[in-house]
Amino acid sequence: MTDRQKIENDKLKELAEEVMRDFKRRQEERRRIERGWQLNMNFLSGNQYCDVNVLGELEKEEGGYFWQERRVFNHIAPIFDTRCSKLEGVRPRLTVKPASDEEADRRSAFLATAILQAAYEDCETGNLISAATVWSEACGTVFYKIIWDCNAGGEIGRTDDGASVKEGKVKLLVVSPFEIYPDCLSEESLYNQPSIIHARAVPVQDIYAAYGVKLEGRDIYDFSLSPTVISSHDGIYAGKTPAAVMHGYETVIERYSRPDAAHPDGRLTIVAGGIVLYDGSLPYVNGEYGTRTYPFVRQQSIPQAGGFFGTSVIDRLIPVQRAYNAVKNRKHEFLNRICMGTIAVEDGSVDLDLLEENGLQPGGVLVYRQGGTPPEMLTLGSVPAEFADEEERLEEEFEKISGTTDVTQKANKFTSVTSATGLQLIIEQDEARLNVCCTQIKEALKTIGKMVLRLYKQFVGYMRLLKYTGSNDRLSVISFTGSDITGDDVVLEADSDMNMSFAKRRSAITELLDKGLFSDENGKVPAHVKQKLLRAMGYNGLVGDRDVSELQRQRCAEENERLKTGEEISVNSYDDHTVHINGHTAYLLGEKLTKDEEERICAHLEQHKIKLSEVKNEG
Repeated sequence: MTDRQKIENDKLKELAEEVMRDFKRRQEERRRIERGWQLNMNFLSGNQYCDVNVLGELEKEEGGYFWQERRVFNHIAPIFDTRCSKLEGVRPRLTVKPASDEEADRRSAFLATAILQAAYEDCETGNLISAATVWSEACGTVFYKIIWDCNAGGEIGRTDDGASVKEGKVKLLVVSPFEIYPDCLSEESLYNQPSIIHARAVPVQDIYAAYGVKLEGRDIYDFSLSPTVISSHDGIYAGKTPAAVMHGYETVIERYSRPDAAHPDGRLTIVAGGIVLYDGSLPYVNGEYGTRTYPFVRQQSIPQAGGFFGTSVIDRLIPVQRAYNAVKNRKHEFLNRICMGTIAVEDGSVDLDLLEENGLQPGGVLVYRQGGTPPEMLTLGSVPAEFADEEERLEEEFEKISGTTDVTQKANKFTSVTSATGLQLIIEQDEARLNVCCTQIKEALKTIGKMVLRLYKQFVGYMRLLKYTGSNDRLSVISFTGSDITGDDVVLEADSDMNMSFAKRRSAITELLDKGLFSDENGKVPAHVKQKLLRAMGYNGLVGDRDVSELQRQRCAEENERLKTGEEISVNSYDDHTVHINGHTAYLLGEKLTKDEEERICAHLEQHKIKLSEVKNEG
């Protein structure tokens, strides 16, 4: 080994040790927050007799007397299910807004929208959003990771050694908050963090396949990447079951550093088992204005002021759940005393062992000492009304905190409301508590859409075919290169609101129809508008044949592009001349054309006018 190689190895070793120390520091700083997430997940699963002690570890709560009940009456789980069910409706469709009214910008926006739609279906984004929502509702925060998978997609060729070369696709991953370690816990913005560490457990064979480095591997526990210890009065024991231990794994630490003066393209350092697997620039041009940034998108349940990680509604429900368990258990103990009774016995008057075994059984013979006092049942009265009152107050507190009031179960409170509009306002007001969560999901999806487009722009340097669901719900194919994507101004469609169900959408469309907003100048609804309205209302089966007007408009748009390149286009007898005249005229008014291009399109436009005049004269 030469001196230069030795120096390089020493530098890599120092870099690996520095990354490991940085990771350990962040683990320690985030430990209490992490234990809070684990506490939430324990309460969600029904293990509700535990807490975080002063040392920042989960502690199992010991019971009082042996006869005291410690049952769990889990209200957090159904509240969690209800919130996740309501948030399932947040599946907005993404579109791209054109930069101007020019035909080139409109086509670029159309292409970008088709790419987003294809990526949405290919990545099964709906299922990923559902999985991410479960994490965000349980822990308060979840992350998406948007990467480019070079081994995905169709085969476009082979290397000299016969290896397959794929076209590559965007890959979307859901990352739990347990795997993300920010540099500063008080910095609210993800992209303002000096660096982000993504640490995850990976099988050693996968590490070898990706980086060519063989590691021995070790046992790693889920979530925290280190054993979770729960302390009790009887000692200390591991809080993870053996099934949660992953054998033959190693922790892969990816530290992403934002661009600075020393590293204009940022820096990515990957370490596993004390060995540097990669050290270089950030791989993706996924930021604004062609910059490189972190390939992560954050989704929070409830944003927390002055904190990187959000909070969960479970954090607020835990004290109420503890009080509710205590009230229900004490109430049941009181009922047990009333039903089973408490026996008062004079000392030495009966056989206590026999009495404890059988009690005062009906029809039994009880022998007591002559002259002694026979055993008797103490009168305890009835269950105090305070138990029922406190139980009802706690149930109402569950609803107030979680924002998941069931209007159908509380119908007696709204007996004075008789109109459908009033009931609808009550339902909308009840669901307004989820607007913050809905907004977080929508904003996360918009940022994901922008990063998807930027990755396609970066990695697609050749002509590529894209399949997507076009108009009339039919499969369409479009060709493009990365340079064709000139804009990434992603917006949400207007009808992607959480509350816009099929029933509400039909009602809204019917109201707009009654007001005549879809009618033309003759007061009639055009055929192509009827087709779109039927699809929007969910009646695809009632849609007739292919929309001829839409096909005519598509043919007109194709002619515009071909005429611009200098190709001669003839006017056909089956052309709808009115549609073509309007389409060519709009292209002339909205597109910047050279004099020759404008003359060719104008000449073609005159041919349509002549044909239209001939048709009218024949009529």
